[in-house]
Amino acid sequence: MNNFVYYTLIAVVALIVWLTLVAMVLRGWRNRGRRQEEAVGEFPAVPVDLGEPVRGPHTGLYLGSTLAPSWQNRIAVGDYGDRATAELTAYPAGLLLSRHGATDIWIPEESIVAVRTERGIAGKAMSRDGVLVIRWTLPTGTQLDSGLRADDKTVYPAWVAAYAEITEKAYRELDLADERESGTEKKDKR
Repeated sequence: MNNFVYYTLIAVVALIVWLTLVAMVLRGWRNRGRRQEEAVGEFPAVPVDLGEPVRGPHTGLYLGSTLAPSWQNRIAVGDYGDRATAELTAYPAGLLLSRHGATDIWIPEESIVAVRTERGIAGKAMSRDGVLVIRWTLPTGTQLDSGLRADDKTVYPAWVAAYAEITEKAYRELDLADERESGTEKKDKR
């Protein structure tokens, strides 16, 4: 066998292996989306009349949404897990993530659980407090974390402060749930 045939055969085998791996990744992503469909359900529709903005718009990169509390369990339903340049704007009735080239995300005010900064989300690790994360509840009851890496990170403190009361309430409820669980575990051990 001459060198040309040998190298051509190696290239064809490598291409087949690569295509097989890509097909397996796409199949896994679609299967993840099917598994998440029931828990995620429909996202809230953007209202027709939003009113005047309360805060923003602030531009950045939408990093994706994950099933809370996991920062790596990315949503695979529709295009809600896809990264896109975005603008985050607060309105009296909620938050609007306007994504370029993707579906806009509307987060109703009553659905917001917490607004905080994190190191990362959706498999994207950043520096300390590099991502603004909004935890919110879908109509199905499933909680999501949606992350934005703002172009100007100096806007984070204003966003966090605006939702500090809601965030503190969520953390108090988590602490109470942990205490109840710990009390139940102690009783079970006796």
